[in-house]
Amino acid sequence: MTNFLAFFSLYSLLFFTISQSQVISTTQYNIINNVPNIPGGARFDQEIGVPYTLNLMETINQFIYEIFEQPGPSDRRPVPILTVYISDFIDAAGYTNGPNINISAPVIENFGPGLEQARWYFNCLMYHEMTHIFQWFGSGIEKSTAPGGLTEGVADYVMIKSGFYDPDATEKPGSGQRWDEGYGVTAWFLIYCDGLRRGFTAELNNKMRYSYSDELFVDLLGKSVDELWRDYKAQYKNNNSSENFSSEIGNRR
Repeated sequence: MTNFLAFFSLYSLLFFTISQSQVISTTQYNIINNVPNIPGGARFDQEIGVPYTLNLMETINQFIYEIFEQPGPSDRRPVPILTVYISDFIDAAGYTNGPNINISAPVIENFGPGLEQARWYFNCLMYHEMTHIFQWFGSGIEKSTAPGGLTEGVADYVMIKSGFYDPDATEKPGSGQRWDEGYGVTAWFLIYCDGLRRGFTAELNNKMRYSYSDELFVDLLGKSVDELWRDYKAQYKNNNSSENFSSEIGNRR
């Protein structure tokens, strides 16, 4: 059974905790609005809210496990506690540090008008940031070995697969100069690779549990990542097929 605990800190910050007992996750979720008195923080409380966010986090967590094909705890990156902070910063929409997600209150303030738009854009952001919490980074002995562009691409891949992405703000299929450019550029390349081998991106992520090498592309697809990138780009050289490609994924608002 899900238990809710609520209390105010010395700074009158609303802090909710939910502990999951379902099979899908053993992660405890926390939400702290550090800035309830500025416009973006107030909008979070009024139009998004803690209960909605807690349910959303559980939904996204399950979606990530499914898309990464991780049926059991032994397959997953252990995350005992995950905390979302609503804070005042303007250099990014959101970022992660350890098991924490930081969301920009000024960005929330500037989401599309109304509750529906606020929640839709918040969903987009949360799918991307929560993927960073649960994905594998090719962690070596001393540091992560996966390219940053790849891990950002995987996060946008999950966001695109969820349907919660803005096609006007996301790179189009076939765009970019390098496969590891990151974000939408890399996400669409990974979707292309999925078309060559079902579940490719899930396999790639799971193989990055301990280390990363470009040879993983050869192991899974029989070609180097540079060859695959050339093949992918060739689809868009003489024609514009991005509309048909992206329509296979779909999006909803």
